[in-house]
Amino acid sequence: MNHLTAVAATDRDFARARFLPADDSDRRFRRAARHSRFIRVMRVTIPVAIVAGFAVLVVAVFFNPFKKMDTAIDPGKLVVSGTKITMELPRLAGFTNDQKPYELTAQAAAQDLANPSLLELKELRAQVQTDDQGAITITAVNGLYDSKKDNLKLTENIVVRTGKGFEARLEEAVLDVKKGTIVSEAPVTVKLPNGTVDANRLDISEGGAVVRFSKGVLTRLYLEAPKDSAGLTASTPAPAPVPAPVAVPTPAVTRTPTASAAARAIAR
Repeated sequence: MNHLTAVAATDRDFARARFLPADDSDRRFRRAARHSRFIRVMRVTIPVAIVAGFAVLVVAVFFNPFKKMDTAIDPGKLVVSGTKITMELPRLAGFTNDQKPYELTAQAAAQDLANPSLLELKELRAQVQTDDQGAITITAVNGLYDSKKDNLKLTENIVVRTGKGFEARLEEAVLDVKKGTIVSEAPVTVKLPNGTVDANRLDISEGGAVVRFSKGVLTRLYLEAPKDSAGLTASTPAPAPVPAPVAVPTPAVTRTPTASAAARAIAR
């Protein structure tokens, strides 16, 4: 028996009335209702997942987990393609628990409903103000947040910069929130105002208080030559009275600090 049934069309934003067999109309109505609920849930779930992933990133930068988050979320454009949900240009802005302003952006954040514990992030950028009114920024091409493991894996062109001349470049890094650690098994280059540190492994633990470089560590420190009482460097010959010759002092050899000492300096 046919009867008049109002059916929500899944490809339009309005309902239309038409004659359909009872079983077919009920099936279409249930499918449309499920689709509507799915979209409503995703509009909430995706921003929450992005907040979780970005929170991990901020933890990595400041080694200070959120106790309270004062965050404004701009979810951007939501695109549904099969089982994959993609949010374009998501943005978070707010304050950390110690009242430092931060801003977190990405080109896209995607979640596959077939594997909802993973959140893919593209072109990440985080910036947080420091105590001295400077800023720390961290960028990466790719990020993968795993909610089951509670970690964030960054890959490809990871750069951390501060306003005081510190710059670290990594190829990959895994940020473990539960352990409060960051580990990179790939080559790492750290640029300091007065030198560089290169290594093939980096471990950061104890809330950032301990930084360990290992596997082929090479440290270069550029020290200024000491000045004498006349304001001349040790490598500069002192003016000699004529015609008596004056010997030029030989520059002292300075022992390069160990990599662990350099790491402690970076941690401070």
